[in-house]
Amino acid sequence: MAIFDQHNRVVNYIRLAVTDRCNLRCQYCMPAEGIQYVDRSELLTYEELLRLLKVLAKEGVNKVRITGGEPFLRKGMFQFMEKVQQIEGIKKLHITSNGTLTKQIIPDLKKIGVAGLNLSLDTLDKAKFFEITRRDNFDDVMETLHLLIDHEINTKINMVVMKDHNLDDIYRMVALTKELPIAIRFIEEMPFNGSGKGFSGLEWNHKKILDHILEEYPNIEKKVDGPYSTSSNYQVHGFSGTFGIIAAYSRTFCGTCNRIRLTPTGILKTCLYDQGVFSIRDVIRNGATDEQILSAIQDALNHKAVDGKTAELQRFAKRPGRESMATIGG
Repeated sequence: MAIFDQHNRVVNYIRLAVTDRCNLRCQYCMPAEGIQYVDRSELLTYEELLRLLKVLAKEGVNKVRITGGEPFLRKGMFQFMEKVQQIEGIKKLHITSNGTLTKQIIPDLKKIGVAGLNLSLDTLDKAKFFEITRRDNFDDVMETLHLLIDHEINTKINMVVMKDHNLDDIYRMVALTKELPIAIRFIEEMPFNGSGKGFSGLEWNHKKILDHILEEYPNIEKKVDGPYSTSSNYQVHGFSGTFGIIAAYSRTFCGTCNRIRLTPTGILKTCLYDQGVFSIRDVIRNGATDEQILSAIQDALNHKAVDGKTAELQRFAKRPGRESMATIGG
């Protein structure tokens, strides 16, 4: 079985934002004072999430990514992931985390077979880390990084490229791949900082990032991108790791989109840039059968925008303003 959107693209990947809470205050994600967190009763319960995943797994969804906020702030997260791994049809479980609460459970993540962890890290400078995140957790994150490598867990570093904050770190991040078997992902900044301010377009787009890297590392090789890859991937000749560039704001990869998103309160998003389609939480709590849940999801996919720019135009027509990435799912 398989699920398709109206553009005949297969959907086999779901990103679950399990909480909107975060212990950092990254400037591109939320304002310094934070955001108004939703009441815990509004979150999908673990039982509801597991039921949804079982419904989707029967229809060919085989990849799950747990995101937040910071997912490990939610109690019982590891036990939930253990149960996700036991669902028939789920082949890959990935996590996106800021790494501040992760180091103690890395051996357990390895034991249950987590396929990979994306570590949010926007600088390799401790002082700059504090400036960007407004928190002093740099040492914790770096310890997490090295423990992930030691336990041979597939590790990617997500670095949001910000003109006024971390351009000097681009070369440093590429240099990190010389000895370490990791993948760096340079991500275009997106307009989801929770304030609706401070973003007026994009100067450092994917083309400029690549040109900048070529100035320091002209001897790079283009890697083969996967069929649903959001990044264009490269490797410096002779280096152990790789790097990629994600055109998150330019949205050059929309034609191969294979994913849906679920916000912490259970709002289904068929695109990062859309306004949210309907509440799966409400459908479940109103007594829907598995077939009705699946039918509602398929109906949403039958109206999915062709790309992120179209979705954004439709969203602003209905609900102008900016969201925080923590409420969407990074």
